[in-house]
Amino acid sequence: MLYRILEFSDLLRRNGLRVSVPENMDAASALELVGVGDRGAFKSALRAALVKQASDAKTFDELFDLFFLGLGGKAREMDEELMRQLGMTPAEFQAMLDALEKFLENLDGEISALTRALLTGDMGEVERLLREAAEAARGENMGMRVLMFAQGIGDRIGIEGIRAEIENLKTLLGRGGAPPELIEKMAQYAEQRMRNLMQLVRDLARRETDQKDPARSERERPDYLSQKSFIYFTEDDIRKMNEVVVRLARRFKNRLSLRRKHARRGRLDVSATFRKNLQYGGVPFRIKLDRRKKEKPEVVVLCDISDSVLNASRFMLQFVYSVQDLYSKVRSFVFVSDIGEVTKLFEEHEIHQAVEKALRGDVIDVYSHSNFGRAFELFYRHHWTAITPKTTVLVIGDGRNNYNRANDWVLKEIRSKAKQLVWLNPESRMTWGYGDSEMPRYAQHCSVVEECRNILQLYRLIDRIAA
Repeated sequence: MLYRILEFSDLLRRNGLRVSVPENMDAASALELVGVGDRGAFKSALRAALVKQASDAKTFDELFDLFFLGLGGKAREMDEELMRQLGMTPAEFQAMLDALEKFLENLDGEISALTRALLTGDMGEVERLLREAAEAARGENMGMRVLMFAQGIGDRIGIEGIRAEIENLKTLLGRGGAPPELIEKMAQYAEQRMRNLMQLVRDLARRETDQKDPARSERERPDYLSQKSFIYFTEDDIRKMNEVVVRLARRFKNRLSLRRKHARRGRLDVSATFRKNLQYGGVPFRIKLDRRKKEKPEVVVLCDISDSVLNASRFMLQFVYSVQDLYSKVRSFVFVSDIGEVTKLFEEHEIHQAVEKALRGDVIDVYSHSNFGRAFELFYRHHWTAITPKTTVLVIGDGRNNYNRANDWVLKEIRSKAKQLVWLNPESRMTWGYGDSEMPRYAQHCSVVEECRNILQLYRLIDRIAA
């Protein structure tokens, strides 16, 4: 606990409070008496030991909540998860951070302060910079809606620039002569840190809006979340959506099943009978029967799980899991650059465990850069037999291909063989075709291609797909 007090004291000093070694020792002595079980007593003991002036109390309170109840606790959980994913001990993890920090010292001017703090694990500095961004975003009248506030924080910290710096890190590491194994570990670490940063921004925005608008929690009912963009879904939001996901999957199945066909026997088809007997003056000499029966739908799902659509992927994988759980003729695949089948994974594990396994890299390398063209070509090469004339193929992804070969010929082949090819894109239609987006090229081969950024849009699309 003394180590945590020293970290917190450093955060206080960075924000203008005068905290010296004696105050830290007073804080440690006070905690020996009151313990950490009672949050109120714990906070009061630290305030009494570390705050000298009444004017600093407000700053202390805000930073306490941020450090012990907010981003600080979240950051520690993220570090533990990172170590597990990378298969490293705490000592190995710290050694990698030390090596990375030494390398970053040589990149003065090439990397932003927030990116540097994020990569070196200086979460106190990350918290300070995020807090400054939150204050600026609030001052720009961003409002107190979580989505807008998170976007405002992201704009202030320059999140797209940070993403570019992190994506470029692997190249810089190679230039610096680091061993290939270490470069790969550091690159994986950096990409996961980017995910962490986006999560911290969302957590900060949510906590700030909760404090300013206590009634907000009432608005975050399923009907409120149904209009919320998947991009800004939190893990808690996704858990709340379990029931909605199952209803959506059942609706999808039923709508596909209602496509019906003629059978040899059945009820009198009045319209067909009259048409058939026009040659007899309308006298029904030849009876036409029509019994409609349900087709058994076949579905193949290809779901992009790259960083750029990670939250949308979490929700969509729950949807795919529920569809697969309702009937057997579904094959499910995930891709970033490689593509892997998760059908069996979804059959053998409960929903949250299956989704986490798919997203954390148990099936494919999730740390690679998006390459739709390569994933489509691999699907064609290894899984083409999954497509039949009865198959509805559902592609979920943003179509951003990192300027690689689009290989849209694969979609053309799928469209010619399958019943229909549907593409759901969690990005705004306004962004399609800009930058590395290949959506205009892919869209021309699809039966249906639509923006799908929230649950309401998904409901409408399900009805359209099976109309």
